[in-house]
Amino acid sequence: MPEQRGSAFATVNPYTGETVAEFPQIEGKEVDSLVEAADRAFAAWRKRPVEERAAVLERAAGLMKERKEELARTVTLEMGKLISEARGEVDLAASILAYYARNGPDFLAAEPLEVDEGEAYLVNEPLGVLLGVMPWNFPLYQVVRFAGPNLVLGNTVLVKHAGICPQSALALEKLFADAGAPAGVYTNLFAGHEEISRVIDLPAVRGASLTGSEGAGAKVAERAGRNMKPSLLELGGSDVFVVLDGENLRRTVGAAVSGRMANTGQSCVASKRFIVLDEFYDDFVAGLRRGFAELKPGDPADEGTTLGPLSSERAAADLVDQIRETVEQGAELVLGGDRIDRPGAFVEPTILTGVTPGMRAYAEELFGPAAVVYRVADEDEAVALANDSQYGLGGSVFCADVERGRRVAERIETGMVWVNHPTSTQADLPFGGIKRSGYGRELSKLGMREFVNRKLVRVLPPDAELRGIAG
Repeated sequence: MPEQRGSAFATVNPYTGETVAEFPQIEGKEVDSLVEAADRAFAAWRKRPVEERAAVLERAAGLMKERKEELARTVTLEMGKLISEARGEVDLAASILAYYARNGPDFLAAEPLEVDEGEAYLVNEPLGVLLGVMPWNFPLYQVVRFAGPNLVLGNTVLVKHAGICPQSALALEKLFADAGAPAGVYTNLFAGHEEISRVIDLPAVRGASLTGSEGAGAKVAERAGRNMKPSLLELGGSDVFVVLDGENLRRTVGAAVSGRMANTGQSCVASKRFIVLDEFYDDFVAGLRRGFAELKPGDPADEGTTLGPLSSERAAADLVDQIRETVEQGAELVLGGDRIDRPGAFVEPTILTGVTPGMRAYAEELFGPAAVVYRVADEDEAVALANDSQYGLGGSVFCADVERGRRVAERIETGMVWVNHPTSTQADLPFGGIKRSGYGRELSKLGMREFVNRKLVRVLPPDAELRGIAG
């Protein structure tokens, strides 16, 4: 994922280029006071029965559904997401809150251990104040998948949202407050990058989670490590989409178009590298080209638009530079490759073939409506190419023979692989990657296992034999 430049907090409509609203940054003592308030809130929040904490999330899920249109239109305004997809993001975020409200108490129950004498069990305790550094491409979903499980667990959260999504950030803070979260339990921070590094140093902050670019992730991980604090990173991806046969090719091509173009291609788990067996390659490329060519650019708030702008002018310019340089290095441009001649941060739907090691598009993540298609001779070559990447977030395999698809999926080196569906997400499935795509898992039961003290309690009778001690 490209790093968001600058630290100002402003809503700039990527469809019109208009600056709609600006918000002041905070720093120094103002930041410290918010951290201190979150720490004070933690002392009381952790003591509340888990059912009460879960009830706050349940109310937040309900409020999110009630405010669906307002939240969706704010997302569309700030980062250009198609309005239908923005509504879908609201639904997904609400489902995550509802999932942890429903399942969180059970996930946190004490876990008995088998021992030869007395008893032993694990209790799941919160750590304290957590910092979440969030991206712009899913302004609601990526916040709640961090905040939801941790609030039920008993942690309190500080959220530094992306600079281009300030109104989405404020809407979330208000939503949790209206749902009954006490002051300091969920806190928005309009703080700059330097200030965020200092926040990680503060003793009250006990861990940090970041979804974003490799550069930002490295800085957060380094700072957290220096302070002996846990961190979780969800970074970029270059997901493969492996096509092993030509059965139901129409569906496979449709999945490829949606897998690449969802969120205008601005997703870490978007399908980006299409690896197709030789005998189906030409038909696949032709179908992908038709699907891309049918997309209709326009106002993302218009129900009829099927291709929205990128999140910013800089994002559009950077993507075109990557494509242009890859073509100059010898790749074939099958479709697109340039800006769309209209106002707004639009880039043509693009297909590249003939991409080889050393070209920019071979190694770099293309964060927008651009696909790279590779021709391979067999399954082994497909797997080797899939694994020849510095990233390891998600991936997908398409094959009528489900057992074959499963076998290939298990050979792909990523944190997630879907068979016969583009990489996706839902509340009850773990989400995360390996390699330079980061570490740790969010969502599912594992989402409550990152920032928790899994404390052992060992109980022996008073006359138990004393044993040697090791450590």
